[in-house]
Amino acid sequence: MAIVRYNHWTETNSFQRQLNRIFDDTSTPATFAELANFSKAPAAELTETESALILKLEVPRMQPGDIDIKATAKSISIQGDRQPEVQSESADKTRSKFHYDSFPRVIFLPVPIQNTEVKAEYKDGILHLTLPKAEDEKNRVIKVNLLDSAHS
Repeated sequence: MAIVRYNHWTETNSFQRQLNRIFDDTSTPATFAELANFSKAPAAELTETESALILKLEVPRMQPGDIDIKATAKSISIQGDRQPEVQSESADKTRSKFHYDSFPRVIFLPVPIQNTEVKAEYKDGILHLTLPKAEDEKNRVIKVNLLDSAHS
């Protein structure tokens, strides 16, 4: 009988791969070291309509000038910088679970968009982006061939 040495890194790497598959998102942290920064990235919701993609991101307690949005035909990059409110110089102590730091978030889009026509609105801590689909994607019809299984 062979003796097999236990290697905890093997199980850690396996667990990390399983988590990446669960999230199936390009913004999932590649390593455990990146996990702390990942938790600061805003939550996102992407809805596809016939003519556009609608992207919503939670970015509470921010000013529109603190958010940087860049659009390509295939992705949206959002960066922000959350700053703490100015504290008075009294002897008061504050304990906070709020995240104060900059965050990056890149969202790869399922279809190409017209990046010159992106509209953004910030209301009640939610960033709303309207991403019009590229013209060739709007009415794209794909012919699907059905193979006859009886003659295969």
